[in-house]
Parts: sequence; structure tokens; C-alpha cells
Amino acid sequence: MYDDVLLPVDDATSATAVLHHAGALANRTDATVRLLNVADTAHDSVTATDGEVVDALERAGRKVVDEAAETLETLGVEYATDVVQGSPAETIVDYATRYEYDLVAMATRGRGGLSRYLLGSVTEKVIRLSSVPVLTLASENGRLTFPYERILVATDGSRQATNAVDHALALAETVDATVHALSVVDDAGVGPDVRAVLSEEVAERAAREAVEAVVDAAPPGVDVVTGIEHGQPAARIREYVESNDVHAVVLGTTGRRGVDRVLLGSVAEQTARASPVPVFTVRP
Repeated sequence: MYDDVLLPVDDATSATAVLHHAGALANRTDATVRLLNVADTAHDSVTATDGEVVDALERAGRKVVDEAAETLETLGVEYATDVVQGSPAETIVDYATRYEYDLVAMATRGRGGLSRYLLGSVTEKVIRLSSVPVLTLASENGRLTFPYERILVATDGSRQATNAVDHALALAETVDATVHALSVVDDAGVGPDVRAVLSEEVAERAAREAVEAVVDAAPPGVDVVTGIEHGQPAARIREYVESNDVHAVVLGTTGRRGVDRVLLGSVAEQTARASPVPVFTVRP
């Protein structure tokens, strides 16, 4: 499923379980991992120097990728390393696209200082911009279980959601997991009048059709459990993860408009930011 995985690292990543999780995923899919450190040279205070600061950033980056490589080597993962200059989020997105990576794996926390580029804001920007699927993993208070046994895919039946469904089903087939197809009806603003009731009925029917489409699309051997929830999408996704012991979440970064909208970019970002389990975000 994955041949080449891009794993941006800073000096915090090598001290977390993220490397082990990404390494386990790479081993399961026979993928090669590229460890990438971005020396943040986008600021005038850095680029206006005589080069000594830039050199220091690159030396620090080289040390980071070398330490991370030692971990992957102990796990038997095939890997390569690189240190590049630029603005972190844009550079990661461009690198993944230019070299045709199948997946970008990122921690949702980084530490301060010169290596501060894996903070939530940068990760969320990568999620928004990347045409390559992005796997985000909480490096603090996260539950990293692999192989996944239960994968949740959030769907509203839109084209964008269909891409996420396809990714979830392929991943489930690869790791022999059960897929939980969840559609959330966002009815927070629905009132008591007849039009509101009819709108809710339409949204409920659309949600049912969305999860049934996942069942129909599942390859032989992949079991699918369906669910319909009502409320704020990101909150309901998080609750479902907790109550059903889900090991990973897959969702699209945009969805259709209306009362049944589930997969807006903000929902993807909220889920990636708050989820205790790995989240795969997929753009068309």
C-alpha cells in the first residue's frame, strides 16, 4: 500500500514512540522511510546572516536525522535521510509532492527552540496543503497500537469522503483490521419546525446511505461496522474512538455543504489535533 513514507523529524521526534510506530507501519507495508529535517531558514534573521547560523541549523538537523536513523535501523526499517532549508510546512508539502511519496507521517507535538517546526500549526498547515495522505500521531498522551485492529472512517458520502473510504479499506486489508464506518449528522442548528424536521430526515437518510456505501465497497475479507451519530462532528468522532477502542482514524479534509457536512477541513484539523490515536487525512 505504501512504498515510500516521508517522516519529518526534529530533536523531539527521536525521543517518542512516533518513530517506532512509523517504523512498524513501514515494515508491514515494505515501505522505505525518508527522514527529513527542515532547517527553518525562512526568517530574515536567519537568511541575512553570513551563513554561520544556517550551517548550525543544518548541522543540528543532520544530528537529528542520524539519531532517528539509529532507531529505524534497530527496527529493521529501510530508510534514507535528508536535511533541507526552507519554511517547514511548505517545504514538507513540496518535498512529498515532488518526490511522489505515498504518505507523510508527522508528530503533532515538537519542542521549542531552533527545531520548533512540528507544532500543531505546522502540522495542520501540512494537512490543509498536502495532496499526499498525512498520518498524524500524538507524541504526548497518545495511544499508538499496531497493527491496527479497528479503523474508523468518517464519511458523508461526498467525493472527498470516498477517497478517505478507499484509503481506509485498503489500509484495513493490509493490516487485517475491521472498519468502522461512521457518519455524523451535524444537527446542532436544527429547530423544531417542519422544515427542520424534514432536513434532519434527509440528513439521516444521506448518512445511512454513506455508511452503507462503505459496506458495498469493502473488499472480500474486510468486515465493516456502521454507525450514525448526531452532534458536533469532531466531538462525536472522538467519543466514538474512545467508546469503541478504535486504533486509527481516516477522514477526508473537505466535505459537501449543508446540514450533513461532516468532513470540513476544520473537522480534520480538530480531529488530528485532539485524537489520542493516529489520524490519516486524505485529500482528493
